[in-house]
Amino acid sequence: MLKIRLARGGAKKRPYYSIVVADSHSPRDGRFIEKVGSYNPLLKKDDPNRVVLKQERIAEWIAKGAQPTDRVARELGKLGIVKWEAGNNPTKAEPGKKAKERAEEKAQKEADRAAAAAEAAANPPPVEEPVAEEAPAAEAAAEEAPAAEEAPAAEEAPAAEGEAQA
Repeated sequence: MLKIRLARGGAKKRPYYSIVVADSHSPRDGRFIEKVGSYNPLLKKDDPNRVVLKQERIAEWIAKGAQPTDRVARELGKLGIVKWEAGNNPTKAEPGKKAKERAEEKAQKEADRAAAAAEAAANPPPVEEPVAEEAPAAEAAAEEAPAAEEAPAAEEAPAAEGEAQA
C-alpha cells in the first residue's frame, strides 16, 4: 500500500520534514518513491514556505491509490486536494479491560471491609471477664507468697493442692 507521509530530516531539535510517497512497509526515513513536498514546522503558520507541495503529482498519486497520513491529509485539506475530518475517539480516555477488572476487585475489597466493619460495630464481641479476673488473682497470689514464707510449711501444702486443682 502506498502512503503519502512525512520523512523526518534536519538536526536534533530542529525538525524538517519531506513529504514523500513511500511503501507503507518501508521505514519512516528510509526508501521512498518520490518526494512531493516539504514541511517546516519551525516557520510561522502564515509563512508560505511552511508547507510546499507539488499539487499535480500528489493528485496523480492519490488517483493511483496512495493514502495520505493524518498529518499530511490535514495540510492537503487546507488546499482542497483531500477532504480531511478530525478523528473522533470517544473511548480514548476510558481505562482498559484489565484496569477495569482491577478497579472492580478493589471496590469489592473495600465493600467487604466496610461490611465487616459495620458488622463488628453492630455486634461487639463479648467482653472476656475471665481474663480480667485472672490478673487480680495473680496479684493476690503474689501477695500471699510473702505471707506463706512466714507461715509454717503445713499451710503451704494445701495451697499448692488448691492451685493444682484450679
